[in-house]
Formats: sequence, structure tokens, C-alpha cells
Amino acid sequence: MQRLLKSGSGWRIGWNPDAPEFKGLVGTDDWAIELTEAELNDFCRLLVQLADTMKQLATELMDEEKIACEAESDLLWMEVEGYPHEYSLRFILNTGRGAEGRLNASAVPGLLEATGMLKVF
Repeated sequence: MQRLLKSGSGWRIGWNPDAPEFKGLVGTDDWAIELTEAELNDFCRLLVQLADTMKQLATELMDEEKIACEAESDLLWMEVEGYPHEYSLRFILNTGRGAEGRLNASAVPGLLEATGMLKVF
């Protein structure tokens, strides 16, 4: 299997199965952080989980109502904030490098779609 890097307006995500430790990458146009396979798996899984939660909440909120939802694993903490149809994403690595990142609301739909094509998690 070969390296895969997907990117769009304000986001990028990558997978390199041959890398010794940091097989994943997530970032924006301005920054990126390498992730271990387990961190990338959790990132993708939690992002999908949060997106599903936002979709479910859409029917319960008024149009102008903003919301924040968070999810966490042993490896990372994630939060989406905004409207059910448009929200930003923030994450913090809980282990190792202790990095923090944020993606604008305009970047999240493309990133979410790309996570589904990266690999099975």
C-alpha cells in the first residue's frame, strides 16, 4: 500500500502505512501534526461520532442555536462547535507530544468526507 494525502480548502489528512511510528497526518494549510496509527484511528472515529451527534441534534435546535459537543478517547479529546450544519473542530492530543489543533467550519465537511476514504478505522 502506498502513501495517501488528501487535502482541500483549509484541511489535509494523510496516511503512510510504511512510516515507522507516525503513520497519520492531520492539519490545515498553515500547520500539520503527525499522528500514530492509533491516534489517527481515534481521530477519524471520534470525528464521525461527533458529526453524527450534530446531525441528530439538528432537529432539536432552533436555526440560530449554536452547540458544542465533545468526545474523548485515551489518546485524544475532540470538540465540534457551531451549528448542526456548520461547525469548527478542535482537538488535543492527550499523550506524547500534547499538541492542539483547530479547523475552521468551512474545512470540516471535506475533512469528514476524506476520513471515510483513508482507511478502515
